[in-house]
Amino acid sequence: MPHAANDDLTAFLDGQKFATVMADPPWRFTNRTGKVAPEHKRLSRYPTMELEDICNLPVSEHLEDTAHCYLWVPNALLPEGLQVLSSWGFQYKSNIIWHKIRKDGGSDGRGVGFYFRNVTEILLFGVRGKNARTLAPGRRQVNLFGTRKREHSRKPDEQYDIIESCSWGPYLELFGRGIRENWTVWGNQAESDYKPTWKTYKFNSSVAAE
Repeated sequence: MPHAANDDLTAFLDGQKFATVMADPPWRFTNRTGKVAPEHKRLSRYPTMELEDICNLPVSEHLEDTAHCYLWVPNALLPEGLQVLSSWGFQYKSNIIWHKIRKDGGSDGRGVGFYFRNVTEILLFGVRGKNARTLAPGRRQVNLFGTRKREHSRKPDEQYDIIESCSWGPYLELFGRGIRENWTVWGNQAESDYKPTWKTYKFNSSVAAE
């Protein structure tokens, strides 16, 4: 699978270069014995990848000289997320926190967690090259936003407005599950379960079903 994913990404992008990359990798959780953690195994609804295989994806070969990266990482895998960011050729600079909320605005405590009940996820932000500061709107953008959860593992659509206002295109989404205007979306087609399945990101997270 690792080489298949690398080859598939290379063939899919066909030499294209991108200035902004957003990725939501299929992280693999492990416990102290090195086995897939049981608290997450029951949530395994899509193929996962080893950290090394995520790091080895040829992302750096498809970047413009100056580029931004937005990388989703679970709280428990923050060190691994930083490793991936570096492997792809980016230097960590900051992060944006997604606060998962209920309809009444309170924290949605249905998330998993061994030590604490997780109601947040981290969107790491890294840069590459010179003059890589965010666009003017980014300097006014706070690094926290709250929306309601949708399908399992699906990230909030609000991320796109934030990214598009703070960073310039061309835009590339890795491990995407739907298509979006002005974005090139790769869904790891080496695994059939990872092909994008939503035609659009039409529905805002704030109106998610109960």
